[in-house]
Amino acid sequence: MRRYLAETLGTFAMVFAGCGAIVIDAQTHAITHVGVALTWGLVVMAMIYALGDVSGAHFNPAVTLGFFLSRRLSGRCVMPYIAAQIAGAFTASAVLRLMFGNVAHLGATIPAGSSLQSFALEAILTGILMFVILNVSTGPKEKGMMAGIAVGGVIGLEAMFAGPISGASMNPARSLAPAVVSGHFTALWVYLTAPILGVVAAVPLWKFIRSADKPGDC
Repeated sequence: MRRYLAETLGTFAMVFAGCGAIVIDAQTHAITHVGVALTWGLVVMAMIYALGDVSGAHFNPAVTLGFFLSRRLSGRCVMPYIAAQIAGAFTASAVLRLMFGNVAHLGATIPAGSSLQSFALEAILTGILMFVILNVSTGPKEKGMMAGIAVGGVIGLEAMFAGPISGASMNPARSLAPAVVSGHFTALWVYLTAPILGVVAAVPLWKFIRSADKPGDC
């Protein structure tokens, strides 16, 4: 239960801060796109350091699936993890709606271009994110200590350059909750399916890279 509560709390904080930044920027125009991207990266980094040693700090159903496919999470934990993440995301979206009303669709992810373009972006972005997560969450202790910075950094980076087109969700729970609570379902299928495709591609690539010979061996 400690793990599931950690996933709920971490996902709540992530969605509340990240989507909250979008909502507040829509009202004040004070945060800007750069500020929103930094908010996503910083809140994920903070939650990794706060809760990573409890649950692994997934906060994302796609990441949970990735850890299962890489054999680093038991199958019996997958659905409870995902349920906890969805609960945290929905709670955060509900709180934002109570506080601000249905502003900016509560930060829902909506393609700026075609759905296919956003699908491709979300799949690639999630694949990169999963590849980074798997690599920095294993190995020497020094690498594990830097995991929060690396993962938060890649999320902030991806949100910075891809956010204006696809919303840079990389997270089905993060997209599902504001869509349902705000009642805005435009292209929701993109954000529920593309991250899964990205993870499915990233895990075997990570396995291949990690099973290769040591550098210098030819």
